Amino acid sequence: MNALLTAIVMWLSTNFDLPPSYDPPRVEFVHATRIAVLRYKGLLPNRRPEIALINDQASPPAQREVVAVYHDATRTIYLPDGWTGRTPAELSVLVHEVVHHLQSLARIKYECPQAGEKLAYAAQEKWLGLFGRDLARDFEVDPFTLLVSTRCIH
Repeated sequence: MNALLTAIVMWLSTNFDLPPSYDPPRVEFVHATRIAVLRYKGLLPNRRPEIALINDQASPPAQREVVAVYHDATRTIYLPDGWTGRTPAELSVLVHEVVHHLQSLARIKYECPQAGEKLAYAAQEKWLGLFGRDLARDFEVDPFTLLVSTRCIH
């Protein structure tokens, strides 16, 4: 995994305005519900967010499924159980989360958390493009969804 992370960091720092860092994140494989709890913690109505995500429903209503998440405080990327990295789409998820790791290490500040997603999605799209794929085909992220997902709404 460290060799893969190093290759991704090199690719990202070459193709995007991100400083390279070879202090790799931790990577953990967890159930999709755990990923959603980490992503939506503080946004769910319960004191115990995992209760709001019953029956393996990985996202709150009206939200897209959360595929992976990066946790700044622990410098950990959480990937879903069963992730193998054998497809361009699976690898693109890791690319997306490594962007967040590099943003965190570089202490890059954004107006809102969604604004930091813009670069992560751009990197993911470029990675997928290397294989003739794209976000719309592999993740049902169309241009409008991308716009809404990366804008600060105050």
